[in-house]
Amino acid sequence: MRATVIHAPHDIRVEEVPDPAIRQPTDAVVRVLRACICGSDLWAYRGESARQPGQRIGHEFLGVVEETGAGVGGFAVGDLVVAPFAWSDGTCAYCAEGLTTSCPEGGFWGSVGSDGGQGEAVRVPHADGTLVKLPAAAASDDRLLTALLALSDVLGTGHHAALGAGVTKGSTVAVVGDGAVGLCGVLAAKRLGAERIIALGRHSARTDIARRFGATDVVAERGEAALAAVRELTRGEGAHSVIEAVGTEQSMRTALDIVRDGGAIGYVGVPHGSASGVDLGVMFDRNIALRGGVAPVRTYIPELLPDVLDGTIDPSPVFDLSIGLDEVPAGYRAMDGRTALKVLITP
Repeated sequence: MRATVIHAPHDIRVEEVPDPAIRQPTDAVVRVLRACICGSDLWAYRGESARQPGQRIGHEFLGVVEETGAGVGGFAVGDLVVAPFAWSDGTCAYCAEGLTTSCPEGGFWGSVGSDGGQGEAVRVPHADGTLVKLPAAAASDDRLLTALLALSDVLGTGHHAALGAGVTKGSTVAVVGDGAVGLCGVLAAKRLGAERIIALGRHSARTDIARRFGATDVVAERGEAALAAVRELTRGEGAHSVIEAVGTEQSMRTALDIVRDGGAIGYVGVPHGSASGVDLGVMFDRNIALRGGVAPVRTYIPELLPDVLDGTIDPSPVFDLSIGLDEVPAGYRAMDGRTALKVLITP
């Protein structure tokens, strides 16, 4: 079959790789209907996170079950399913607590020795604990299928950030980052009842989506100017909740600057750079909480799925470029050059 592999920074290729096969009784093989490129994939693409030459890449996909191992009881051939960006066994103490990304038997798509999501098919370990069944009728609804793909990562990650930031009904929320995760953070904050949502971003195409998702205000400034703008919008106090969806030192400093005393920051931006931007002295003095990390999206899919199915929330606008599998290298270039927000792949 064909799949996306990375050979070196800026060297993404679509190549022939071995077909996935059942290795353990708990495995399933899923034929991919939709996949996508994540902003976090760009760190490997840019050489900022290490990859072995020829390593698979991509961690977001949904598709149809093609084969199951003898130990799989929850799925049958032909089922439409979505996969979170990490597999988990669904039975350990961490999975029981909802922290599926810490499952000792778990792992991440595209890690060494595993399949990546940006290909024609994927071997899914621990299928019963990992996959979530979708209505079969969704396979013929292109917009809905695209919206459901967001459950594999960005929608659940935005939700994780909103929970970490303590978003509640009537609260004021600021979102640092105008990528797909930040925009889904806006959507999640709106879903949780935030009254005012301030989106920080400079690109009108993205801030237009933020407004569509529920942002009441947009701050295009950066640095001290951004701080001043947010303070002006919040009577000089800052936001009760701040979603940090970038992962740089500057973005975390901005989050600390604009959060209200006694407020919370939900951080989900994959950290990159030499420093965190966190000043514990400032956090201590101002009683600021910091919660977040890698999102256990498998835990959130059952909660978010009904709202996507009935149209209460629609994350599909974050996918602004659709390509075939052979065009994946161009898709990476488009996202790296910020001419695309999030690239949808149809193998």
